Amino acid sequence: MERRVILYPGEDGYWVIECPSLPGCVSQGKTREEAIENIKEAIALYIESLEAHGDPIPEETHDSFVVIV
Repeated sequence: MERRVILYPGEDGYWVIECPSLPGCVSQGKTREEAIENIKEAIALYIESLEAHGDPIPEETHDSFVVIV
């Protein structure tokens, strides 16, 4: 399963990472690599919770690209 994520430096020195297609699915890590591993776990648990409650799993609808201004 693929999900788009957004990774950016937080104000506290940690890396923040979120999955826009799963509202509220946000994590962080001391390093980029740790943040990525943490969001993988968060996404898996988020989807597991949806399935356990019989809720639909949102489709990945986000696209990403770089815009030069």
